Amino acid sequence: MRQVMPEAPLTPSQPLGSTLSLPVAGMTCTACAGRVQRALGKVPGVTEASVNLATERAEVRGTAPLPVLLGAVAKAGYAVPEQRIELGIGGMTCATCALRVEKALAKVPGVLEARVNLATETAGVTMLAGTEEAALAAAIARAGYTVRAATPEAEADTAAAQGGRERRDLILAALLTAPFLAGMLGMALGRDWMPHPWVQLALAAPVQLWLGARFYRAGWAALRAGTGNMDLLVALGTSAAFGLSLVMLATHGAQAKHHLYFEASATVILFILLGKWLEARARRATGAAIRALLDLRPRTARRLTAAGAEEEVPAIALAVGDRLVVRPGERIPADGTVLEGRAGVDESALTGESRPVEKDPGAAVSTGTIALDGRLVIEAKAVGTETVLARVAALVAAAQASRAPVQKLVDRVSAVFVPVVVGIAALTLLGWLLAGAGAEAAVLRAVAVLVIACPCALGLATPAAIMAGTGAAARAGILVRDAEAIERAQGVTLVAFDKTGTLTEGRPRLAAIHAAEEAAALRLAAALQAGSEHPLARAVLAAAGPDLPPVQDFRALPGRGVSGRVEGRALLLGSPRALAEAGADPGPLAAAAGAEGAAGRTLAWLVETAPAPRVLALLAFEDSEKPGAAAAVAGLRALGVRAAMISGDSRAAAGAVAARLGLDDVAAEVLPDGKAARVAAWQAGGERVAMVGDGVNDAPALAAADLGIAMGTGTDVAIQAAGITLLRGDPALVPAALDVTRRTLGKIRQNLGWAFGYNLVGLPLAAFGLLSPPMAGAAMALSSVSVLANALLLARWRPQGEARRGA
Repeated sequence: MRQVMPEAPLTPSQPLGSTLSLPVAGMTCTACAGRVQRALGKVPGVTEASVNLATERAEVRGTAPLPVLLGAVAKAGYAVPEQRIELGIGGMTCATCALRVEKALAKVPGVLEARVNLATETAGVTMLAGTEEAALAAAIARAGYTVRAATPEAEADTAAAQGGRERRDLILAALLTAPFLAGMLGMALGRDWMPHPWVQLALAAPVQLWLGARFYRAGWAALRAGTGNMDLLVALGTSAAFGLSLVMLATHGAQAKHHLYFEASATVILFILLGKWLEARARRATGAAIRALLDLRPRTARRLTAAGAEEEVPAIALAVGDRLVVRPGERIPADGTVLEGRAGVDESALTGESRPVEKDPGAAVSTGTIALDGRLVIEAKAVGTETVLARVAALVAAAQASRAPVQKLVDRVSAVFVPVVVGIAALTLLGWLLAGAGAEAAVLRAVAVLVIACPCALGLATPAAIMAGTGAAARAGILVRDAEAIERAQGVTLVAFDKTGTLTEGRPRLAAIHAAEEAAALRLAAALQAGSEHPLARAVLAAAGPDLPPVQDFRALPGRGVSGRVEGRALLLGSPRALAEAGADPGPLAAAAGAEGAAGRTLAWLVETAPAPRVLALLAFEDSEKPGAAAAVAGLRALGVRAAMISGDSRAAAGAVAARLGLDDVAAEVLPDGKAARVAAWQAGGERVAMVGDGVNDAPALAAADLGIAMGTGTDVAIQAAGITLLRGDPALVPAALDVTRRTLGKIRQNLGWAFGYNLVGLPLAAFGLLSPPMAGAAMALSSVSVLANALLLARWRPQGEARRGA
């Protein structure tokens, strides 16, 4: 019934009921319990509070708002555990339905936030840990809807079954309504092809009372909940036309043939059922991205036994540490590390990378990718929901379920939409009666008003575009965290790239060493960095080889270098800034430093700091730019966005890279803790900044920027601080990410413009008698389908270079 969702920001708003049980984490003794109890007791509106240390729960009575209680617990130094689940909702048909489910869930004690997505027919609920899910299901049932499974597999089964029912009902409605359509065509041609009145009743009754029963059920549920929805409008409109026809048939018999409106009620239902069927197909298409990702998981795997024999087991039975065999052409069943073998691996479905990636022993591999031309033996490092594939699918699902800030306008309109439409229909009826048009004409025009109103298009406008846009982005290797990131991306005027690992490969090599005794200096520098994971340290270690002396008193100097003692000598290896701070004179190596810096190389100085500072060597490193770096800058310029770079390197080295790539701005010699300040300075100058990085030291800048973009090849902390994650380390995906988010927001605005414009134009036309009920029904069905079809155009989006290849 539920699926655990990633954490999301909370905006709880519901007031506390008479009694609420709060889980409290972090209490260790009776003093802790007393502190929490006193904190809760001081909250205005709380009449009684008691804390049970054994159960780790606080029972609170009163009327204080829940957010205030949570704040009181936090201020006391403890936490209220929360959990987030996803529920599948059955029976929703329009934005009003979604809003009603949200309100019903928000009233359940312990619920902090509820967001309903009409396009996916799901509800994401954030609630206090331990809140009964049965209470959620009961609230949904009272609102007139049902709870169903929310897993992708169960949703696929439900969608298939629903699609079958929609197709069956549509076929039956078409067969029963065909004579009416022929009669309407005959009327246009001046022929009387309309069936006998009693035949009309026999054809229309099953359509109205059987195939249209769904509208009565859903409309009645809405009325019981004290609100209305699209189904209520359809039920009222078609019932009015059907009922008027029954009255005319009962009073005039066969003579009433040309004063019956059975064809109006039947064709309205037919067109709405057609729209429902088309809508269901389009919804399945918008959710195809997640299903495609999950379909990458192989169902079985070949596991090696302790004796070395292969056994085929279900993929869900795998555990971390298992050794797995992957043959050519097979999908890799778990995230892991290659132990034996070599192969080209197709990662296109996961990262969007079109070229095979060569994997050797020690290389990392991901679930769902394909070994093309070699046999691999891998050790499983992550399985099930912990794999990159599962995490990507969860992120895409969370993004598709998120709500854009622009949706607030839709929510306000949806809350009053149905009552307003019913009021307009009543005024239309009354106005035409007062104008002397007669009861038949007045009723038909009121029916047209009821039928043409479409809150469904309003409800689908935003989520359909988000689903299609984030799905297309995911196929290209771009993960958009939520709808807020889509809006944040729109106003970006400057993109700031971290240099190492973002614009460059992040695998520098030692290009030159200047010293009186080069071999001895290299040995000391390597020994000093033996325990470091810094890219420059790895380059030194790779050049020096094994058999290094140990280091004592090792110390990392953030943004400057490292220091320690090797063979009794106090040493420092660091940047020009570290050299200056140590008070060492570069001496005869100053000329070499100037030449190396002018060539764009990164410099590191080896200094013996005691008894007096003395330069031993100058090390020069070079790191080549990534193939997509120049394309990234050009792509941003084409979008009207400036490109800048933040680097801890010297001005000469950073400037050389900037010149080769054509960057607009460079901030060099920036310490890790200064990157966020540099971003703030750009923002103070009027720029809206997107920061692109991949390291731990980039996380503060990613969080400080208007939009954070993390390289998926980087660290988890950088990814968590970002609104957009690039699954492969290609900077050319940065302009692609801005492009797809701009297009997505554009589709949202187009859809909302169409949905609002349709109703603003359609309602007056129907009220003034310019649309018949069948035409209104067709227009209503078309409105929802057109919104979905417009959103689905995003599914064709590809990054600029891949569009030409059809990738």
